[in-house]
Amino acid sequence: MQYEGVLTKMQTEVGSPIQYYLVFENSFLNVNQLLGKDLEINFMGFQCLNCSKKKKIYRQGFCYDCFYSSAAAGDWIMRPELSTAHLGIADRDLEYETRVQVQPHIVYLAASSDLKVGVTRKTQVPTRWIDQGASWATPLVEVPNRYLAGITEVALKDHFSDKINWKKMLLNEVNEIDLIARRNEVRSLLPAEVAPYFESTQEKLFTLDYPVLQYPQKLGTSLNLSKTPIFNGKLMGVKGQYLLFEDGTVFNVRSYEGFVVQINV
Repeated sequence: MQYEGVLTKMQTEVGSPIQYYLVFENSFLNVNQLLGKDLEINFMGFQCLNCSKKKKIYRQGFCYDCFYSSAAAGDWIMRPELSTAHLGIADRDLEYETRVQVQPHIVYLAASSDLKVGVTRKTQVPTRWIDQGASWATPLVEVPNRYLAGITEVALKDHFSDKINWKKMLLNEVNEIDLIARRNEVRSLLPAEVAPYFESTQEKLFTLDYPVLQYPQKLGTSLNLSKTPIFNGKLMGVKGQYLLFEDGTVFNVRSYEGFVVQINV
């Protein structure tokens, strides 16, 4: 079978294991069904996720011009504490920013390798944790906008990492952590304006099960489609937004959003 289209991050469906899908304009592929099978990835070109022009991808699936103009690529995406829509102040497009920023957000603790703190929209639970390859996660506080989530994350960065050790995550080297106990320890570290939201946030532990036949003993190459436009390998697992191959090669699908590919299975 042959599939062709523009890469976007894999869509997921909660289950045991989690179901992964590569979705193209005219077709989709259930990645779980490819486990243990050989597949070929061919790099065909570029298509910006914003303007749809066949321009080289700069970052986050956008061409250079769109990355510096689209509201979907503002600095507040990566740094939520810079959000201003709740004040009626625009960064690039107030209507878009209000729609995204002024809605319930979750600050969470997760274990993908070591303990980390992060921020996501409530509608993205548990998708955000799946995308990060978390083994366990728990909501810390639910707040009404992105700014409050952002200042909470900043306050906790002195005590927890906000980064993932992706190599340890892919090797499944995840430290056993009592997230609920750590959640309760964090309460005293919350900013004053966020502390009242702790009591109203449900204490719940999420456990995530990934479709992996065999984790690699050691990691090989991280597939770069610009340097290796044709790749063949046997798929052994999916975790986070990574495809894991038998020879230790890993492929971060999200890093190649906007790349046009042909997949042969």
